[in-house]
Amino acid sequence: MNEERFTELEIKLAYQEDLLQTLNAIVIEQQTQISRLEETCKLLVKRIKTISENEMIDTGLEVPPHY
Repeated sequence: MNEERFTELEIKLAYQEDLLQTLNAIVIEQQTQISRLEETCKLLVKRIKTISENEMIDTGLEVPPHY
């Protein structure tokens, strides 16, 4: 192999390393977003359950208007 071929391979390797670092940063960012969304969903489910339970308790104590 000649010197020109080595230089070409080194350039390609440098671009691949840069691309790999960029993709890794994107994956880390996406995982952070996924974790936040999962936590938000858990909180929303908890809030919905609480609201549902409160409505069941409130409606269970009310006397229907025809009595």
